[in-house]
Amino acid sequence: MRATAVTLLLMTVAGTGAYADALNDQASIPAVIQKTTSSVVAIIGKPSNGKDSRERDRYDLAHGTGVIVESNGSILTNAHVVKNMRNINVVTSDGKSYPGKTTHYDEESDLALVKIDAAGLTPATFAAPSDIKVGESVMAIGTPLSFALRNSVTYGIVSGMDRSVQSKYQLIQTDAAINPGNSGGALVNMKGQVIGINTLKYVQYGVDGLGFAIPVDTVQHVLEHFRKYGKVKRPNLGLELGESWEAVVGLPSSNGLEVTYVEPDSPAAKAGIKQGDVLLSIDSKQTLNRVQYNEALKNYLPEQKVRLTVQSGNSTKTVDVVLAEERSNSTNVVQDADGSYIDADQGKTQIGDSHFGWSMKYPAGLIKADQSKGDDNIYLADAKGEFAINILVKEKQSEDLSPLGLLKKLSGKANSTVLEKRYVEQSPQPYALLVGKRDEAGGYYQIRAFLKEDKIFYIMLMVDEENNYNNEFKRNSYNDLLDTFVLSFDSSNTALKDISAYNTGDTVTTDYGLTFDVPLEWSRQGWGRDMNFGNEDGEQSMSIRVTSAASGDTAKDWAARQERLFTDSYVEGYREMQVLQEISVGGVTALENRYATTMGDKWHQYHVIYIIKDKYKYEVSFSFPKTADGEEINKLIGNFVKSVHFSKEAINSSLGFIQDEKDMLDKKRTVTYTNKKYMYTLHAPESWSEGYQSEFDSPIKQFNFEGGSLTVSADDRSGLDEVINRIEQEHKKNADADANYKYNVTDEEMFETTVKKFSTQYKSKNVPYTLNEYVLKKNDVIYTLRQRINDAVKTDEQWQQLEKTLLSIRFLNK
Repeated sequence: MRATAVTLLLMTVAGTGAYADALNDQASIPAVIQKTTSSVVAIIGKPSNGKDSRERDRYDLAHGTGVIVESNGSILTNAHVVKNMRNINVVTSDGKSYPGKTTHYDEESDLALVKIDAAGLTPATFAAPSDIKVGESVMAIGTPLSFALRNSVTYGIVSGMDRSVQSKYQLIQTDAAINPGNSGGALVNMKGQVIGINTLKYVQYGVDGLGFAIPVDTVQHVLEHFRKYGKVKRPNLGLELGESWEAVVGLPSSNGLEVTYVEPDSPAAKAGIKQGDVLLSIDSKQTLNRVQYNEALKNYLPEQKVRLTVQSGNSTKTVDVVLAEERSNSTNVVQDADGSYIDADQGKTQIGDSHFGWSMKYPAGLIKADQSKGDDNIYLADAKGEFAINILVKEKQSEDLSPLGLLKKLSGKANSTVLEKRYVEQSPQPYALLVGKRDEAGGYYQIRAFLKEDKIFYIMLMVDEENNYNNEFKRNSYNDLLDTFVLSFDSSNTALKDISAYNTGDTVTTDYGLTFDVPLEWSRQGWGRDMNFGNEDGEQSMSIRVTSAASGDTAKDWAARQERLFTDSYVEGYREMQVLQEISVGGVTALENRYATTMGDKWHQYHVIYIIKDKYKYEVSFSFPKTADGEEINKLIGNFVKSVHFSKEAINSSLGFIQDEKDMLDKKRTVTYTNKKYMYTLHAPESWSEGYQSEFDSPIKQFNFEGGSLTVSADDRSGLDEVINRIEQEHKKNADADANYKYNVTDEEMFETTVKKFSTQYKSKNVPYTLNEYVLKKNDVIYTLRQRINDAVKTDEQWQQLEKTLLSIRFLNK
């Protein structure tokens, strides 16, 4: 009993002390807030995807938080807050609003600087990195969820240090509530000092109190570089590194980082570091995971020397390396295009589409909710949700539709009960009118149809609440708005907002960090593992193949290998090739070439672009008839090149090594095919493809290569003379139909028997080819062996390969 009492007493004393500390902290919270909140600002602006500068609507806003670091208006925030943000406005804690500009931007650390034209602001005070302790009380100040909640404060503790969570550098963990909009705000201690910049939190069912902040040492490092160099100057070794299994799952690990790729001519390559080596440390700092590696390099500048400890095979060595400078992807920052107003629609009283030529009144409560890629389907909605308007343009209609014809077109859009349907003779633009009630879905609709040249313009009003439509005042306001719709667009009217998004390209985003545009009329094709796109008739197409680049490979060497494959595959006279040209694609130096081939009929041209970006190869191949309009093709390719964009952050995190099969190609290597049912075997080149058969032991087996094939047919039901006669009759029939069709019949000693050989050289649809057919009997089975090759690909190498494959056939004994 006494022991229990002592234990309880100790617990009570300890609890009282902790409780007293908590009370002291809570008592000082208002004073800390008063000291620090004036250094925290709210940031709001228009989001943009970085390529299309048009905003979706005036209520489409993005917001975050910032921390004042200089009294003259220099504000620190997260890079992801201002990335692609336009019309930036900064609101200080006293409610004053200033237009802002992003002046410095670093995506790797997720930090940026925004500048406002102000003076006498209160800069934040930063804590010393060594003073931050796990368990100390902290507050997060920011703008969560809504801009109306700016300078909100949440309270918690430092939950952990040196965390590695979706970041290049180490982070502080806290349980102080961090919500969307808190990004870029201050995490402060109870002395009112900033210990970190809030950056992210985990949002997942069952997860609570898991937020993260960029620690003050990283913040000061980045700020110092911003002030000295205008950017963060990062050293680079030229290595791609892989973590151990233990490091990936968060277990303690004594393994270093495996070298998975060495960039050619990089400091690491010059120091003799090879793929498969393991990096153990940089100077005295261990590099057991990527964050440790980045933290170690953070202490150095390009052109400084470091000593690396590397394990190569069974031995460990040290090498001195002079650091290069890392190429930054954080240079392009979207800036304002429409002035400094947060509402880019300020002064816009009309809305319309310059491409299709319509316009109407633009009340403040109307927003553009959706828009088709072809610009022919626009949804406008009331911000309060009372009504919606759909403007639909149907092209290629009859230009001479009568009022009855227009009404018939409109009748097809009737939904449930029709309340009114008539033709309205109104100058200058008459229209067909349909008013109805949606019986099942509820609500009312009104549709007006206008005919202009070969287009029908439908403007549709939808009101969900019956009370709103039946309210005479509101119904009149709806009709007044529809009455302002006109089939004209005045480009000189500065009060008219143009929402035309019509363009000739459709943006494609891939898991390879690559985005590009293809013509709107092209569609994705479903064959092969490559990304294939083409027009409706298939005459014009594009394919993109992504594979991994081997260490030391260059675009020049890669293109040279492709040229050799091309020239080895086509006979001179059936191929053309231009000289390699150097171009820039997505900021990357690339090579391009044009090839042309024919089988003897039509010529096809191929425009191939070779790009090596980081550790991946991007092969882009355009295909089109040689007779195509050269100017049109050049414009098509030029538009593609201009649209290409590479982004590391867009790469799928599961993307790994993708073998380029062409690099492994060995034309001499063969694989064995055995047909047990029909008792034969042969050795076909591994580079050939097998034709489709319903079963493995099929009576017909075909092996194909471009422009040629070898076919083995087995017949155990017919006689030898019957098969020979059937083949000869086919040749005679062809010869009777065309005097130019010639064939020879000979007896040959092959396969340890006498073989009937039919030889043909002919031109079918302007495609000249050679066809040899061999008929023989073995094991009561009649075999027909067919060699066919177009003259265009009948190089010495390919003909010898075809002959060798034929002669490799062996017939098995019963």
